[in-house]
This record gives sequence, C-alpha cells and structure tokens, in this order.
Amino acid sequence: MARFYSRKKGKSGSKKPLQDRKLTWIRYKKKEVEILVIKLAKEGHSQSKIGLILRDTYGVPDVKSITGKRISQILKDRNQQSEIPEDLLSLMRKYVAVKKHIEDNHKDETAKRGLELTNSKIKRLVKYYKKSGRLAADWKYNPENIRMYVE
Repeated sequence: MARFYSRKKGKSGSKKPLQDRKLTWIRYKKKEVEILVIKLAKEGHSQSKIGLILRDTYGVPDVKSITGKRISQILKDRNQQSEIPEDLLSLMRKYVAVKKHIEDNHKDETAKRGLELTNSKIKRLVKYYKKSGRLAADWKYNPENIRMYVE
C-alpha cells in the first residue's frame, strides 16, 4: 500500500518478538519501573522520551513486557497524562516551525505544500481523538491559535 501523500511504498521496520516471556537479565521489578516512569514524567519528559531514557540509561528494553502496561496507561492511572496527545502536539510544533519558515521565505512553495499536509494531518488526528474520547468533544483546533498549545 502506498503512503498517504506520496507514491512511495512503506518501509519495513524491525518488529518486536512475538514471544511474551520474561527476560532474565533485567534487574528492575514491576513497581520500580512504574516509579521510574512517574519520576521521569514529573520531570517533564514525554512518553517517547521516557521510553528512550529507560532503554538507554536503565537498560529496560520494553516497559510493557515488565509491567504489563504501556507507559501511557501507567501515566493515565496516575493522572499524569498530558491534555493533548504527544503525536498531535509534535504535529502542532511542526506546523508552527513551517509557518515561521514561510514567513521568512514566502516564495517557498514546497514548504507551503508541507504546511497544508501537516494541517490536514492535525485535523484528521483531532477528529480521531475526539471520537475516541482522548480529547474533549468541545475542543477546537484553530491554526491561528496553535502557538498557545505549543509554547
């Protein structure tokens, strides 16, 4: 199947093993990993950044294999989850950066196309998150006021 906005095919990536077994070389217990996740969230790290820190610094390859929950579920149980989902927030940051670039380089037509594509991705994600209940039903996406959420 082709990509959404280009004619390119998708790239295959690495997959996690299908076996759901305990790794014997991990020295952290379930409660310790949950405490680490909450500590890193209080420091202001995003969910993906928490996973990277746990992998690189603490040697935890997969939080779900140890705790049985994803990082987002742990944060949700402790009411530490952010109001706006991380992927939506990163798309908003990208939109603001491209918008600033276009203000400086107003003849950059490729960037204008990228801005349109990013805007449509944001609208699709907002629609999905409203339907799934992750965003409030009365939450409005307004491209002019997007800097308020990013900063």
